[in-house]
Amino acid sequence: MNNKKFISFLPYILVLGIMLLLISYGSAGDTKNFNYNEFMTKADSMTFTKAEMSMGTTVIDVKGSYSEKGKDVNFTVRVPNTEKNVSYLTDVFKKSKSTNLQVSDPNRESLLMKFLMNVFPFLLIAGVAFFMFSKMNAGGNNKAFEFSKSRAKIEGNIKVRFKDVAGCDEEKEEVKEIIDYLKDPKRFTDMGARIPKGMLMVGPPGTGKTLLAKAVAGEADVPFFSISGSDFVEMFVGTGASRVRDMFKKAQQTAPCIVFIDEIDAVGRQRGAGMGGGNDEREQTLNQLLVEMDGMGENKGIVIIAATNRPDVLDPALLRSGRFDRQITVNLPDKRGRYEILKVHARNKKLAPNANLEGLAKRTPGFSGADLENVLNEGAILAVRDKRKVITMEDLDEAIDRVMMGPAKKSKKYTDREKRLVAFHEAGHAVIGLKLDDADKVEKVTIIPRGEAGGYNLMTPKEEKMMPTKADFMAQITGLMGGRVAEEVMFDEVSAGASNDIQKATKIAKAMVRSWGMSSLGPIQYDDGTGNVFLGRDYGSGSNYSGEIAYEIDKEIRKIINECYDRAKQIIEDNKDLLTLIAETLIEEETITSEQIYNLMNYGKLVSPEEEVRAAEAKAKAAEQKLKDLEAGITPKEDSEEVQEEPQDTKEPDIDFDAALKELTKNDYDESNK
Repeated sequence: MNNKKFISFLPYILVLGIMLLLISYGSAGDTKNFNYNEFMTKADSMTFTKAEMSMGTTVIDVKGSYSEKGKDVNFTVRVPNTEKNVSYLTDVFKKSKSTNLQVSDPNRESLLMKFLMNVFPFLLIAGVAFFMFSKMNAGGNNKAFEFSKSRAKIEGNIKVRFKDVAGCDEEKEEVKEIIDYLKDPKRFTDMGARIPKGMLMVGPPGTGKTLLAKAVAGEADVPFFSISGSDFVEMFVGTGASRVRDMFKKAQQTAPCIVFIDEIDAVGRQRGAGMGGGNDEREQTLNQLLVEMDGMGENKGIVIIAATNRPDVLDPALLRSGRFDRQITVNLPDKRGRYEILKVHARNKKLAPNANLEGLAKRTPGFSGADLENVLNEGAILAVRDKRKVITMEDLDEAIDRVMMGPAKKSKKYTDREKRLVAFHEAGHAVIGLKLDDADKVEKVTIIPRGEAGGYNLMTPKEEKMMPTKADFMAQITGLMGGRVAEEVMFDEVSAGASNDIQKATKIAKAMVRSWGMSSLGPIQYDDGTGNVFLGRDYGSGSNYSGEIAYEIDKEIRKIINECYDRAKQIIEDNKDLLTLIAETLIEEETITSEQIYNLMNYGKLVSPEEEVRAAEAKAKAAEQKLKDLEAGITPKEDSEEVQEEPQDTKEPDIDFDAALKELTKNDYDESNK
């Protein structure tokens, strides 16, 4: 029998053996075990139905069955091997006429049975081990035991190009040398240049780091290995280091190529006295990665690209020259970058003519590329849900709100008092944004609950700044205090609705004092800048200032918050009429846009006089067109079918044109004014 056939039958053999063992152990579970004295006392009064004596050198193993209450009960007993006991047992068993007595000598038993009974468990264990190792060495479709193999996924034909990556023009310029090197490395070696062995892409989540790495591989037309940092480490010791070796071995076989390690902080954290000790499995994996990056030759054609959003926790040995020579920061896109990203993701979307992508980019500061793609996708889903053929601007507006705050909870009903409270709270934020010079622009105000918020203000920067000033931060805190101040001024009490505002304001004030030196304590940084990092670092980080300085820091934070609160209160009290007007409009309309808010501030109503004039002119023009149609005898489209069914009358209709014109004009102007 060849090896393959044996392996195919081995599972059935193992199952059969396990079943035999279970049956043998199960059958032994219902047997009565007597001791010597008990059996010798009761033997005369028992009715045996079967008995077997196995004669040993010193003891006799007796087993069989006896009748008790009409049932056969199995028994076993061990008695000393003496002539008296043998004679006594023989007489007792012969008294029961139904007893089938068998006397056996173990020394005469089959040697094969003894061998099987003693060796079979070991054969079973050996068979299981042989089966597992055979599967491990077989390879092919069974990957269950390939613990030491790399899990890097290879993609040969990458279709992503630079045109698919928008909003990061400077970053694309940085990686073009890598593409030229992968296409023609001889140009660089002839010049004596050494191309960077590794590039580390740093940036917030969703900014396109992985997409940019794919675009590099696509432009260079080389294989692309991708793996996550967490895929290296498993429960078995040495697995991570083995996988690193295997990954680089495969990369060398397919060079030139790109190896992309996503979330490298999972394996590349700084070594130190953490909870895992000084040389745990993760550190062994990191050590092997460092060795492999050093061991690559000058012209191997392998480029390592890694991505992380926690560069502060990476080991310095990983960042030194010769390993990750170049660091590329992929930041959140600006307004122009967001517009370019929206255009890329809108290629396969059916947008309505009123869908303004540039306006959408203006309304989404702080959105990453992934967020913007999600906005367009949510807009498309909303259009399909409402059975529209195109994506309208209203769908995109709702999509922004869903991405930022979650879906609207229209079924959640406020009480009248809660609705007024929320309306004045949100109106307070809006008034600060309208009246404070350094505040952000109010884009939208709503009291429709979303997520955990009862309502919210959408406010966007008037201009996106690289370096915000102290006045900008003070204006942000003042705007955050506007809702709580409005509650206090109008209702003489405050609610828990401002908890998130207070949290954000406190965070900004702490950063102003501890990190940015924007207080009377001077330009001193009282924060070490690392924050609460992973356990890979030593436990030496903490507050680097005394208790007295901590007290002064708390005083400065309270001073900033109180100053902004008083400023917000002064603005609210000076603009109570505007606050009330916006709040009452919110109670009626629930949502008001930026244009409507500024109309309320300037004209006291949602529509400006210019818009009213344009609306009235449009109505008058429509009325005039209707009159011309009547004069020309043109039948309205909706009545054409009914007219065709009626008999034709060649007589001219009697029409009072002056009365018709007067009536139509009067009705249209009345509707416009209303």
